[in-house]
Amino acid sequence: MTSKHSSLIPHWQFPGGLTRRQLLASLGSVASAAALSPYTGLAQGNNVLPLSTPGLDHLDVIVEDVAATSRFYMGLLNTTLYAQEFRGGLRYFVLLGELGPGREVGYLAVGASGGRGTYIGHFCTTVDNYRRDADAIWAAMETQISAAGLGEFPGPTGFGGIFSDPDGIEIQLLPAPDTLVTVATPNDLVAHNTGLVTPLGVNHVSINVSDMDQALRWYRILYGRESGRSGSQAWFDFARSDTRLILHEVDYGYDNSPGIRTFGIKTEAFDRGQASATLESLGATLVDGSEMPGGLQFIDPDGITVELNPV
Repeated sequence: MTSKHSSLIPHWQFPGGLTRRQLLASLGSVASAAALSPYTGLAQGNNVLPLSTPGLDHLDVIVEDVAATSRFYMGLLNTTLYAQEFRGGLRYFVLLGELGPGREVGYLAVGASGGRGTYIGHFCTTVDNYRRDADAIWAAMETQISAAGLGEFPGPTGFGGIFSDPDGIEIQLLPAPDTLVTVATPNDLVAHNTGLVTPLGVNHVSINVSDMDQALRWYRILYGRESGRSGSQAWFDFARSDTRLILHEVDYGYDNSPGIRTFGIKTEAFDRGQASATLESLGATLVDGSEMPGGLQFIDPDGITVELNPV
């Protein structure tokens, strides 16, 4: 595939002896090509991949009843709830930690599905110097994904750089550290800080992929070499935030298709018996086993699998 950016180079490679008209024409060609390109400011493009990232910061869940889902997580977690007006309704944010002075915080966003069912929408990776390097990142991804034989990278869509992996799993890039949107304000849907378990941030995100070798070639472009691989699983660890992205290779089937399968919330230590009783009283179903050692896994009332991971 010919890069969108290759057309910029030849105009700067004329031999000496240009006339003023030739020079102006060549500069005009460069300006026109740059205006047509979706990426500009590529001077930083040599060292932007793999991403310089603290790790995983937030997720969103897409549900039929945003208020009911928010009540569930607020009943479980000792935290605060924010909301913003969104498409004629409210989008809630269950904070996974204390809101910092610059609104720095991880969170679980709760959005309305509009009849599309319930699912985990995307996970977010924040990036150092993202505002400076965003265009260079997209250009480098386009080049490297094509060079790896992984098809054409269509680029980001929507707010904040949401894009998809080969299985259609949505990933978002935002500036590090992650911050709560400025238009979100405290919401009184339920009392704050009354839940049993105190959250400390995202712990891990677990995804299903259809082809592990293909997925690893793709995710290495973003995150570098995987931290480990065993059987049908592989994982990427992010030391700065102590978070992990886990990949599972699956065959297509009912409840076993590619997508985000579960996520974990890092928490303070809690009484496992009390937490289990609280989850069941709120309508969750406990699950035997866990993705990470010591985790308490459950299926929430929307059918989404989540894990509490005490540290």
